[in-house]
Amino acid sequence: MPTPNKQGLLTIGEVAGRTGLAVSAIRYYDDEGLVSARRTPGGKRMFLRSDIRRLSFILIAQQLGFSLEEIRTQLRQLPLERTPNKRDWEKISRGFRAHLDARIGMLERLRDRLDGCIGCGCLSLDACKLYNPDDRARQTGTGPRLVVQKSTDEASG
Repeated sequence: MPTPNKQGLLTIGEVAGRTGLAVSAIRYYDDEGLVSARRTPGGKRMFLRSDIRRLSFILIAQQLGFSLEEIRTQLRQLPLERTPNKRDWEKISRGFRAHLDARIGMLERLRDRLDGCIGCGCLSLDACKLYNPDDRARQTGTGPRLVVQKSTDEASG
């Protein structure tokens, strides 16, 4: 168990021990402004106990596939000087829900279309008579639009 100093601050090693993050990762997140270490006169980084929650949130959000910029945007909503409460986390949860729902939808479309492609046997979206008859997708641009974007049938249905 970490032993906070007189100001209630934890060393970077103590925070690493609590979060499971490498010290170098914590330094990186501090340099990126995702957490805000206090510095001793000797330059040693010291952290508030609330930074344990912020760092844990960063770790979980990254595992869910969120970019550091998306995480930074959400963290701006959290208080810096206290441990976030339930209301704070609910606010962030609402912000992430839309992103997660969009990703889930994309993965479901990918799964469903992949099943169709494997069942068809052509294994080519260029030649596929089901998803791209007469290579119509070429007219709308490049990239995996048939998988990433909703089809017009899905959007209108």
